[in-house]
Amino acid sequence: MVTMGARNAIGVFVLPMSTEFGWSRTVMSFAAAVGILVNGLTQPILGYAYDLIGGRKLILIGVLAIGITVGLMSLTFHVLYFLLMFGFIMSIAMSAGSITTGAVLVSKWFQRRRATAISVISAGSTVGGLILVPFATYLIILIDWRLTWVVLGMIIVIVVFPISFLLLRNEPSDLGLLPDGEPIQTSGVSNTSTQQLSGPLMVEEWRHAFRSMPIWQLSASYFVCGFTTLIMAFHFVPYAVESGFSPSVAATAFGLLSAMNTIGVLVIGPFADKLGSKNLLGLVYAIRAFAYLGLFLLPGQSGLWIFAVIGGASWIATVPLTTGLTADIYGLKKVGTLNGIVFMSHQIGGSIGIQFGGIMRDLTGSYSIPFAVASLLLALASITSFMIQERRYSAKYHSVLTAVSAGN
Repeated sequence: MVTMGARNAIGVFVLPMSTEFGWSRTVMSFAAAVGILVNGLTQPILGYAYDLIGGRKLILIGVLAIGITVGLMSLTFHVLYFLLMFGFIMSIAMSAGSITTGAVLVSKWFQRRRATAISVISAGSTVGGLILVPFATYLIILIDWRLTWVVLGMIIVIVVFPISFLLLRNEPSDLGLLPDGEPIQTSGVSNTSTQQLSGPLMVEEWRHAFRSMPIWQLSASYFVCGFTTLIMAFHFVPYAVESGFSPSVAATAFGLLSAMNTIGVLVIGPFADKLGSKNLLGLVYAIRAFAYLGLFLLPGQSGLWIFAVIGGASWIATVPLTTGLTADIYGLKKVGTLNGIVFMSHQIGGSIGIQFGGIMRDLTGSYSIPFAVASLLLALASITSFMIQERRYSAKYHSVLTAVSAGN
């Protein structure tokens, strides 16, 4: 909640920082785009580190580094410093202490209701936007943007890091449990509810996953997800202000978007555990495409609030679906590395989206072209997701067939 919320609050810093330093929207967008790209490129490396040293150590290092870097953002004096701190150091730290590593850790603790569990942890990042974006806006008005960075950094170091240190564990076995909280059976009797599930595409080496189609489909659709969410994480508040809304109203709209994130992601997880993930993933991308069309075709107040509600509901809903599908299809052996690679495509898309939005805004004076492109890409991502053969490859469905056969 706090680390993602602090990073996503960058949108409310765009106007005061660009005003003080005379930076164009393209310059600010470039620094943010580099940050997203660096975050994406380091995801597979730190995902590999996750598989080697475990999630607890990696996340703790990441959280501490994020908190320190957020505080140091207050010392920004030149665009190169901003680029170094936000674009490189914080982005690498986010690869270690991000929603992705958290989702991988949770996927090892839950099996039957994996999508639901990942939905809960994903909701933390959306609540971060709901709380910290308006909070940062208020602090900027009350004090200034420099002290606001300091406050956000102190919250991470003083509050989040100690809680993570006390509570995080790598595996259920660390507490003498099996996935889903089941006690370890000492009688030697197999319990089908706690067996490690196996499917036809389970891999022992991460590179073997790229011999099959699902990993490419998930990566391609996640690229579009990154393009269409991160462009808004950076440009939503500036777009709203330039459309005639006050900064407080713009931040409130972003807060509503974040609230709908929370509702959408918490609803999607239980449905995915019952109905499967790939059709829901295609539906989520289709809904977001319509939200962008509304923003593009209904400028002003109507489009803004419609996007905040409909687009917000689809924003983070892709995380449990994509992460869960990756784990269900390819297994837990190399899930850290594989999720890092898939999330890398998300961040590459986000980097391009942020920069594309900034450039087109400076060239045309509006965001109409970036929003239209986003809607088209989302339609393609929806089709790609619907084409994933989940029932053929997911261990969840193979386990059902095996259990029925054994019972007969």
